[in-house]
Amino acid sequence: MKRKSLGSVERAQRRRVVRWLIASLVAVVAVVAAVALVSLQPWGNDDGRGDLTTAAAPLAVLPVQQIAPLPPEAPGPDPAALAAALDPVVNNPALATFTGSVSDAATAAVLWRDDPDRAMLPASTAKILTAAAAMTALPMDHRVSTDVVRGSAPNEIVLVGGGDPTLTAQPIGTENFYPGAARLDDLADQIRRSGVVADTILVDTTAYTGPALADGWFPADIAGGYIAPIEPVMLDAGRIDPLDDESARSGTPALDVGRALAETLGIDPANVRLDAADSGAAPVASVQSAPLRDRLGQMMWRSDNVLAEAIGREVAIATNTDPSFAGATKAVTDTLAAAGMDVAGVHLADASGLSMNDAIPARVLDRVLTAAAGEGQPQLRPMLDYLPVAGATGTLADRYAAGDRAGAGWVRAKTGTLDEASALVGYVVDTDQRVLTFALMSNGSPPDVSRPALDAIAATLRSCGCR
Repeated sequence: MKRKSLGSVERAQRRRVVRWLIASLVAVVAVVAAVALVSLQPWGNDDGRGDLTTAAAPLAVLPVQQIAPLPPEAPGPDPAALAAALDPVVNNPALATFTGSVSDAATAAVLWRDDPDRAMLPASTAKILTAAAAMTALPMDHRVSTDVVRGSAPNEIVLVGGGDPTLTAQPIGTENFYPGAARLDDLADQIRRSGVVADTILVDTTAYTGPALADGWFPADIAGGYIAPIEPVMLDAGRIDPLDDESARSGTPALDVGRALAETLGIDPANVRLDAADSGAAPVASVQSAPLRDRLGQMMWRSDNVLAEAIGREVAIATNTDPSFAGATKAVTDTLAAAGMDVAGVHLADASGLSMNDAIPARVLDRVLTAAAGEGQPQLRPMLDYLPVAGATGTLADRYAAGDRAGAGWVRAKTGTLDEASALVGYVVDTDQRVLTFALMSNGSPPDVSRPALDAIAATLRSCGCR
């Protein structure tokens, strides 16, 4: 059916309606626009608003420096005033046999001393000497290799330990105890890619000589988690639990690495034994430790005994000294003496301070810190960053956390703890912004008694306004 067409009258009426609708729409739009303009222009023709003004540009946002060097003109303590402030805390009976030394880092002047030449059991503060010798004898980017070479028989490969106890069997991409450590998986992948097929692994530990335990160590400390037999290749410093700092240690750390490598390669772990590589054996694979700068920080922050012994042997090898306990300790003291440091009275049986046969005067430890904080030995400056922060990091994390917190965040020091020995060696910025170094040593008192007394002395150094 067709639609009917509109007549002329109807068309005219429709055109008038459309024109009216369009006019109405335009009017509505104009009103809305006017309202919006008035709303958005508060400066319109309103005499009460005054003339139009422009707000001033905001001030530029600039960084504020919060870390700045200490002022060189900061006043140093008066020795008499310092002695008066220290007198109540150093005469604490909890310290038993006590020695100490405090110095001004800027001038190297000794400000206070108490029997500083007496050789005392240092505990882990001996690591300060090991670290100082390593920073003097070795480049900070020095690394230690763990190699695999061909054996004398076609079916053999030899794992050659070079002195790295931080190698880990934790899978690549997962957490491990020593950040930056070499991975056993990497070594195994290189062996596979080499095309070498073996069913026997020999482990070469000849990089070290002498006994695996130092004089003055207790074998029970292996199970106690303090130490492992010192061999030139280990997994996670011999820890049974690779992620637990205080884990019990293995009595056969080098063989453990060979067995773990065998399992990774699908070799029967029973076919792993100790033996030396042939001279000039063809290389198959190699991995390297983290640089020395990282390992020194780990050693000092965690007070890691195994790592300290390995670094001591690095110093021995670098100075053409026998890589044994006797050679490492000789290399440490000889290196420091050659650098101009007074090591008179020092006797070391190990590089970590675990031995009950170690003895160091407070004078020597204070001098090393003064050299690091002052101008005497610039290569030692990184040591200042390795020291734990009171109430915050490392072995000082749980000290200064309650009670007297005057030293919290200000004292930085290496701790030392044995059954009847406690020591604290480091530096502090006093309230006059002067850097003071100190070595505080207590023997003959249990740590739970002597450590708070040592902490009080260091806190006094921080809070004393001893001009």
